[in-house]
Amino acid sequence: MELSVHTFVSLDGVMQGPGGVQEDPSGGFDRGGWLVPHSTEGQLDPVGEWFGRADAVLLGRTTFEMMRTYWSQVTEPDNVVATTLNTGQKYVVSNTLTDADAAWGKTTVLRGDDIVEQVRRLKEQPGGELQVHGSRQLVRTLHDAGLVDVHRLIQFPVVVGAGKRLFDDGAVPSVYRITESQVAAGGSGAVALTLRRTAWGTTGAGEFVVRDGREATA
Repeated sequence: MELSVHTFVSLDGVMQGPGGVQEDPSGGFDRGGWLVPHSTEGQLDPVGEWFGRADAVLLGRTTFEMMRTYWSQVTEPDNVVATTLNTGQKYVVSNTLTDADAAWGKTTVLRGDDIVEQVRRLKEQPGGELQVHGSRQLVRTLHDAGLVDVHRLIQFPVVVGAGKRLFDDGAVPSVYRITESQVAAGGSGAVALTLRRTAWGTTGAGEFVVRDGREATA
């Protein structure tokens, strides 16, 4: 399976608490819910397409508990996100949750100090996509281990100014190629992007030079 990461992100890279004031107030974050004013009709259409590709979903504990509380209440049969999360295979990374604590449809708890290797083994199973949603700390761990194949983002035209960011200082350098892009419907200007990794551990390097009076690269 490929490992794909799915994130709502602001113009300044914040991914914390997009869907509600109390969604993730950790670290004193008081700017939660910043996505909601921009979630006009059509803005989040790509999300259903994302979940429709999932063979399994992998979550960090905090995101798992938040999603379980919300999505377990959604019983609309045509809601692809709810159907995938409520009935599909899920994995949650936690050293504190027991199997009983994590009860939510088909859920398996991954625990221990070898989470990277456990996820690597999951990727070796047959299937299409192992999807991570939210789960910033887990995403960073998997990125730094070179396990993320694809990022799917919806970037909203808002500067939050504080909060947890998708990438902060110290992330392993990587290069991605944009394979899909669209301005979401609804008029707020949100942009949906799919980025596939082409290099890990480096960004490459070069410089702009002038040769014979012409711009060039070296």
